[in-house]
Amino acid sequence: MDTISNRTFDELKVGDSASLARTLTRADIELFAVVSGDVNPAHLDEEYARSSMFHEVIAHGMWSGALISTVLGTQLPGPGTVYLGQSLRFLKPVGLGDTVTVLLTVARLDPEQHRVTLDCTVTNQDGLRVATGTAEVIAPAEKVARPRIALPEVRLRERGSRYRALLAAAQDAPRVATAVVHPVDTVSLLGAVEAAREGLITPVLVGPEARIRQAAELANVDLAPYRIVPTAHSHAAADTAVALARTGEVGAIMKGALHTDELMHAVVARDTGLRTGRRISHVFALDVPTYPRPLFLTDAAINIYPTLEDKRDIVRNAIDLAHALGIAAPRVAILSALETVYPKIASTIEAAALCKMADRGQIEGAIIDGPMAFDLAVSEEAARTKGFVSPVAGRADILVVPDLEAGNMLAKQLEYLAEAQVAGIVLGARVPIMLTSRADGPLARLASCALASLLVRHSTAPAVIGSP
Repeated sequence: MDTISNRTFDELKVGDSASLARTLTRADIELFAVVSGDVNPAHLDEEYARSSMFHEVIAHGMWSGALISTVLGTQLPGPGTVYLGQSLRFLKPVGLGDTVTVLLTVARLDPEQHRVTLDCTVTNQDGLRVATGTAEVIAPAEKVARPRIALPEVRLRERGSRYRALLAAAQDAPRVATAVVHPVDTVSLLGAVEAAREGLITPVLVGPEARIRQAAELANVDLAPYRIVPTAHSHAAADTAVALARTGEVGAIMKGALHTDELMHAVVARDTGLRTGRRISHVFALDVPTYPRPLFLTDAAINIYPTLEDKRDIVRNAIDLAHALGIAAPRVAILSALETVYPKIASTIEAAALCKMADRGQIEGAIIDGPMAFDLAVSEEAARTKGFVSPVAGRADILVVPDLEAGNMLAKQLEYLAEAQVAGIVLGARVPIMLTSRADGPLARLASCALASLLVRHSTAPAVIGSP
């Protein structure tokens, strides 16, 4: 096992030296910022850095100081060293990709107090000095040799980064008049108001007016900018919101403080609802920090045990959403427990049928494959290990689950075990429907509104014929 050992004071002499070389990466800068809390834009904001005197992102000055500390604590003098003081003068910036070499040289020894003064020099790959200084330490009196501790693997994850990109994309889309159904608690009311402030929707508050105003008072929200459509109760609010969508007064619906079943009952009503020729389905838009692309999961909220015909529409709805978000040819993985067709598992047969539908033009605009186990859909390494060749494997954009139970469990696993952000939307109706939950964070609620905004823009844009 690799060990680190020290050099006692009695072993040191003037002129002894030790060095360390390190190449600066973006992860180094971000980790230093996380540990120190120093979020100076000169180190983290490329746009700002380009306008600075250095014209590029640079390392924190004390990153070089940390490397000096590393040499002191692990090499010269090594374990048992007590750091007393440090002077540093920064001469040149260290940019991404620069390789710096830290050189420490013993300059003075104080036998009475076992104090050591070391000259410190940091140079870059061109041999130019970027920092100089002196360090003062108390050297150890006893020999130490210890196993080198294996550091934990660190993965930097920026939660919500794809949702923020989604919100930025929706800024160019027109505001969508949105019926907010029964917003009689602070959570649902604030979600609608925040989306309005972000320029995503124009809320139309539908529900008992007295309770809406009470919620606004508790949340310190001014309702003057917003239209209120009063109703007697939540059932009437759902019916009224659907009626507003049927007449074109609103282009989207947002769930407030009522049960999903209550809202969807009004949506799917045969003569007065918002049905189209498509089966209505739900899509989760997931921002999974451990996955390198946006991920969509369907259907985990509406269709309990969908038929093959239902699944065809579920897939088509998800493809439409991907197109609205600018993914021209999304990769669709039809999930099952196996990657081969097995007659005793119906989902494998239906997956194969969906792929053949795609071959025959019954499902268009995507690359579809299945049946496929979850690991093969999201991991290229798993696909290579199993010898599974597919244009979708390891790079799926859309996951189509066998039924609601499997989808609901998978979505919650990704949320609670993989730190995914979860935003959902209902498709296949005349207008998009945002099924927000009380458990949703502010960013997930805004992301649902952004999805609706981009869908409305996509549905009203002129058709463009071209290669995907």
